[in-house]
Amino acid sequence: MSANLPQRFALDEIAPTRWKNGGGNTREIAVWPAGAGMDDFVWRLSVADIEADGPFSAFPGIDRQIVLLEGAGVTLAADDGSFTHRLAQPGEPFAFSGDTGLQAALLDGATRDFNVMTRRGRCRAHVDAFRQGFAVSTGDHTVCLFAVSGAWQAQDAGVLLQAGEGALYGAAPSASTQSFEPVGDGALCLCVTLETEPGQ
Repeated sequence: MSANLPQRFALDEIAPTRWKNGGGNTREIAVWPAGAGMDDFVWRLSVADIEADGPFSAFPGIDRQIVLLEGAGVTLAADDGSFTHRLAQPGEPFAFSGDTGLQAALLDGATRDFNVMTRRGRCRAHVDAFRQGFAVSTGDHTVCLFAVSGAWQAQDAGVLLQAGEGALYGAAPSASTQSFEPVGDGALCLCVTLETEPGQ
């Protein structure tokens, strides 16, 4: 991947993986290093469909962020009592530690959520949600854009993201800035910036 030629993806073209407990499924968007498993990734981006109340596994040493994409939402309660959070507003990231497992209780039917996982001390993630035009800088860091709703047009007209589509800009030697504008009303776009420590 290069900063100027992003890797495009569409969520409906990614095969889902069913959870072992049968309560939902996950579509993995990207992971680093490529091909890494749950025990050795530096960062991982995915979208999950939660279909039933149930547990989320603990991921010691992992920092997590979750963003509601569709549905009424879910209440997340840590097994150790450290937090309880009502995830009910689309586009609002919630950050929490993966060190403890948690229980998820649906508010009113199935939900779809965007998930960011980074290994503590090796990568940090910044998650922003935009409803108006924005500019993103690529270069030293990996940047993932995901159109939640509406459509988003790059200023140079080279990239048009429809709802459910995204673009992954890999780290590159030279930095560049890309501006995006919403097409129509009600557009929402997530921007995830992944800052890895040198050597990762």
